[in-house]
Amino acid sequence: MMLYPPIEPYASGFLQGDAGHRVYWETCGNPHGIPALFLHGGPGGSCNANHRRIFDPARYRIILFDQRGCGRSTPSGSLVSNTTAHLVGDIEIIRIALTVERWLLFGGSWGATLALAYARRHPQHVSAMVLRGVFTARQSEIDWLYRNGASNIFPEAWSRFATFIPKNERADLIAAYHARLTSGDAARERDAARAWCAWEDAVSTFVPSPMTSSEPAMLRLARIEAHYCMRRAFLDEGELLAHTSHLKNIPGIIVQGRYDMVTPPTTAYDLHRSWPGSELRIVPDAGHASSEPGITHELIVATDALSARIAG
Repeated sequence: MMLYPPIEPYASGFLQGDAGHRVYWETCGNPHGIPALFLHGGPGGSCNANHRRIFDPARYRIILFDQRGCGRSTPSGSLVSNTTAHLVGDIEIIRIALTVERWLLFGGSWGATLALAYARRHPQHVSAMVLRGVFTARQSEIDWLYRNGASNIFPEAWSRFATFIPKNERADLIAAYHARLTSGDAARERDAARAWCAWEDAVSTFVPSPMTSSEPAMLRLARIEAHYCMRRAFLDEGELLAHTSHLKNIPGIIVQGRYDMVTPPTTAYDLHRSWPGSELRIVPDAGHASSEPGITHELIVATDALSARIAG
């Protein structure tokens, strides 16, 4: 199944947050359709035009926003007052501002983390969820990507990532990169961001693809990811999987690439087992990226199926 045709927003604006944050939002599709909120990955990524195209614009009122410090939101790359709780708060402010009672949450990777965190706090406002490449910020998941796990599958890319850091600092690569990404030295920050993003790009797709992000986008992504990973996304260990009773009345579809080397299938499987009524769809020839054909297909199938279920 192909992406829906390109569409443009019919409304957009900025949420004025604390600590000087201005958070960009937009809405498109059917103004009277089923509300759906797209939560981008990262943390530190951003929304783009293709994200609108996962939803049928005739059925959905599609809402997207760039999280604090991301994309069109300002200040760019800011780490001040930038935590999971702040982002959940921003989502709720957007919901109220746009007079949405209940909405479908759509999130991949970090977006799935944020969807689960929001649903835990505000389950009464969630009509359904579509989650892809599930990440719940357990220490084991962070260690898989940045300590010992994917490094065994991509040893040559890992070597480049690790040896960017002096040997005496390699016991904690996240802290070492974070120090460089927040050093205030523009050249040092740029080089660290490029090395950080090169590692993630190497492991993100089933078939390798070249890096296409701009230097400002790479710096935002690397800075904010390191900021969150150092603090386990400001969540208690395992909290998103330990308490899931609030999900029992929320229908959901989990889409997972079999060969996802960023967020391995075990986390999606753990969530599925603890979420009554959820569906787990494993894509046999895909990795992590939503742009991979099999993943894209299943995501669109999921949003179509849930629109019919929500509409009754």
